[in-house]
Amino acid sequence: MDLNFSPEEERFRLDVRAFLEKELPADIRDKVQSGKHLSKEDYLRWHKILYKKGWVAGNWPKEYGGTDWSPAFQYIFDEERAAAGAPIILPFSMKMVAPVLMAFGDKTQQDYFLPRILSGEDWWCQGYSEPGSGSDLASVSTRAVRDGENYTVNGQKTWTTLAQHADWIFALVRTDPDVKPQKGISFLLIDMKSPGVTVRPIIMLDGGHEVNEVFFDNVKVPVANRVGEENAGWTYAKYLLGHERTNIAEVGGCKQALRQVKELAANARDGDSNLLANPRFADKIAQAEIDLMALEITNLRVMAMAEKNAAPGPEASLLKIKGSELQQTLSELMMETAGCYGLPYQPDALHADFTGSVAGPDNYLPVSGHYFNTRKVSIYGGSNEIQKNIVSRMILGL
Repeated sequence: MDLNFSPEEERFRLDVRAFLEKELPADIRDKVQSGKHLSKEDYLRWHKILYKKGWVAGNWPKEYGGTDWSPAFQYIFDEERAAAGAPIILPFSMKMVAPVLMAFGDKTQQDYFLPRILSGEDWWCQGYSEPGSGSDLASVSTRAVRDGENYTVNGQKTWTTLAQHADWIFALVRTDPDVKPQKGISFLLIDMKSPGVTVRPIIMLDGGHEVNEVFFDNVKVPVANRVGEENAGWTYAKYLLGHERTNIAEVGGCKQALRQVKELAANARDGDSNLLANPRFADKIAQAEIDLMALEITNLRVMAMAEKNAAPGPEASLLKIKGSELQQTLSELMMETAGCYGLPYQPDALHADFTGSVAGPDNYLPVSGHYFNTRKVSIYGGSNEIQKNIVSRMILGL
């Protein structure tokens, strides 16, 4: 494959760069670049700006309102977005449930849900993990019992990202407990305003309210909100996870993080010189950069497969493993550059309305919180241990 971008792709890069410079709100950019928390309104405002431009659904086919960008265009957009300090497009709606609806949903579901996802009218969250079912998703126990034209759902989901904002949740539920675990799961679309749905926050080590527990107590869900066939949800879940693991690689975000590490290190003192002049630290930077180049090449290979309309395969597991490890490495290097300024953590200072004083330079404020937060990336989306098993079986044939 040709790893060089074409003249057309380079022109697109310049178009994206100009658009971001003109349209990205300065207050949102400043929050992202300084590591401050984004509100629901921040995410939605940026979503609607992209929607107005016609760029919010780069990975969607035109028949559903997307731009049908090539994988190279999608890659360039994400790289420029990260470099400019624009927020990510939250994946749960656009890159997770939407591809499942396009591939397996019926026309009624597609006609109703996809335009609302595209416009930002509906915010979605993911109901996969449970207290006893994380990487082993086949063991989910949230139960859905059919009664005529409805299911009655009881159970609990956990680590549900941004469920406090969500209008809908796509959930794996057990509809047949008497068969092989993978054979008895269905994929339901559940209105978060339904009676019996309760959201309880989980406050993380970095002080953020990012994840939640979601409880279902005799929640009525129309059978019409089941995607595909009953008990075939495992197939749809695996399809979705392939897209999720590809997204977790965050090559553009890693490039921006590497630039940030270098900037911090250039200003950090190590005796009479800056930290970049320390050979041992410079070796760590060089290794991270080499790993990032390898990750980028792997991502481009997966893109080349996507050009042939192939769904993400076991290669997505490689992206997930190396991408999450690299994100953690970069967060550790940030902590090393911060030194003593990385020890105190003031989560209140990461809110936009904070007016108090802080310990040390402002640019070190988010470093320890970011370090805490990236501990999770090697677990969610299927733990790295599980991904290594997939690679060993499906790529190495072991």
